[in-house]
Amino acid sequence: MPLLTLDEFFAGNDDEGCIAPNQWGYGRPPLADLAGRLRAIEQRVDVAWVRVQLHPETLEMEELTAEAVAICTTADESTCAAWTEGFEASGVIPDLVDDYQDVPEVPHGAAVWSVVWD
Repeated sequence: MPLLTLDEFFAGNDDEGCIAPNQWGYGRPPLADLAGRLRAIEQRVDVAWVRVQLHPETLEMEELTAEAVAICTTADESTCAAWTEGFEASGVIPDLVDDYQDVPEVPHGAAVWSVVWD
């Protein structure tokens, strides 16, 4: 599965259930707000890139469904968790949650953190 850019995942997407569906209606921000906050994170000088990690069922269902969001940054786990406060995420974990293709280069000194929802 490919990692999708924020534009590839969010542009024209109005399906609130496509990411963290169990938290939608229970504190997760609306999709447009979530996309805006992720775009702001992506613009930070200490962030190399942000990508959406697709759920494996996306290929079977032929619908965009996210498993997690990857943030490539020189920031540490607690800083990434602070950036995503209010997402109603389960937390931030190291690395990608699955095997993906088209993974951008991780610059020296940076790491990939995944924002995950249960």
